[in-house]
Amino acid sequence: MKNILVPVAASTNLESTLQYAIDFAEYFKAKIYVLGHYNVVSRAGSIINIDEIVERETKAHINDIVSKVDKKNTEIASVTAKGSLTDVITTISKELNIDLVIIESDSAIKNDVFLDSASGSIIKQNEIPALIVPNGYTFSAPSSVLLAFRSGIIKRDNALAPLEAVKEKFQLKTNLLMVKTPKHKPKDLKINPKLEALGEITHTENATTFQGVLEHFHHNRPDLLCVFRRKRGFFIKLWEKNIISKEEFHCKIPVLVLIGKL
Repeated sequence: MKNILVPVAASTNLESTLQYAIDFAEYFKAKIYVLGHYNVVSRAGSIINIDEIVERETKAHINDIVSKVDKKNTEIASVTAKGSLTDVITTISKELNIDLVIIESDSAIKNDVFLDSASGSIIKQNEIPALIVPNGYTFSAPSSVLLAFRSGIIKRDNALAPLEAVKEKFQLKTNLLMVKTPKHKPKDLKINPKLEALGEITHTENATTFQGVLEHFHHNRPDLLCVFRRKRGFFIKLWEKNIISKEEFHCKIPVLVLIGKL
């Protein structure tokens, strides 16, 4: 894990998310890119170049945030780009070989929202693993992870790479939770060997993967929750809208989202 992306959002606690990313990246000696994006439509005939003004303000905003954190020995670079957030992240991720994007949960604007439209769109529309960090969460090296999944099928060769990297670096105790739901097909029960090799597997039956996590969360007491982003999977509500309310899902620990079968 060499390159980590942290998108800048209009959050009052973005400094804490960036600090978490720095503390996390220090273990991997990874480089952090702080991304500021803007999307301005200039008016025809306007004398003022709005794009230049907004880009300058965006860069100043990033510099202000970076100045408020403890950089430690981590290399931090700022990136600004024009366009929609998801398009910008897709382009930047390819250009900079981004391994992980770190975003925050718990909207600073709406108290009842776990993932706002910006964070939700990143999870839904980008083909890059993400680490969702609760607003204001302070980093501490995790010791255990709960990986919850509905299907044992993994079609992407590198789908487990982020989890494997974190597991190795922090020597994580890994508990696997396979949740059988009413929509299960026989092929879903066959677990990929790489997935099976990660740790001890517990089988449960629930209406959804999320309900399975709720049932077993306190028993496992993980420091990190890991799930697959699949179109009909854990964050199923993201495909109806880009927002996840706390009523639909809420987690007080970081959530590692792997890119699984779509």
